[in-house]
Amino acid sequence: MNLRTAVISTFAYGSMTLCGALMAQAAPTTPAPAGQSAAAQLDDNDEDFLESAAQSGFTEIQGSKLAQDKATDADVKAFAEKMIADHTKVGKELETLARSKGYTLPTEPSLVQRTKLKALSAMDDSFDKRYVNQIGVAAHEDAVELFQEASAEAKDPEIKAFAAEKLPALQEHLEMARTLKQKVDPAK
Repeated sequence: MNLRTAVISTFAYGSMTLCGALMAQAAPTTPAPAGQSAAAQLDDNDEDFLESAAQSGFTEIQGSKLAQDKATDADVKAFAEKMIADHTKVGKELETLARSKGYTLPTEPSLVQRTKLKALSAMDDSFDKRYVNQIGVAAHEDAVELFQEASAEAKDPEIKAFAAEKLPALQEHLEMARTLKQKVDPAK
C-alpha cells in the first residue's frame, strides 16, 4: 500500500466514522401532494426502505460510472455498464412508486455513501479491486438485505411487492459480483 492510498483510506474511514451519527438522524422529506400526508400514508419503516433503496441505487450507479472511466478490466467495465442500466431502470420504477405514495425520494447517495465514492474515485492502481469489493459485493449485500427485509416486513402491500419483485435481480447482481471478485481479487 502506497502512502497516498493509506492517507486516502484513513481520511475516508475517519469521515465515515464522523458521519455515522448523521445517518441515525431522520432525513427530511418534502411535503406530500395536497390533501395527503406522507407520514399518515406510509409506515416509517416503509419510508426508510424507499429512502435507503434510492440511495443505494444512486451509489451503485455513480460508482459504476466511475468504473466505466477508471476500470482497466473489460469484465469490470461490462459489469459496471449492466449496473448502470439495471439500477437506472429500477430507480425510475422506485421513483414512480414513491410518488404514488406521496413520498419524495432523495436525489443522491447518503453522506457516508458519497464519502465512500469520493475515496473510490481517488483510487488508481487498485480501482478494479476496490470497485468490485465495495460497489459490486458490499453494496449488493446491503441491498439484498434491505430488499429481503422489506419483502417480508413492509406494511404497504405495493412496497412489499416491489421489494419482492426486485430481490432476485439484486441477488443475481451479488453473485455476478462475487464471481468477478474471484477474478480481480483472488487473494480474498
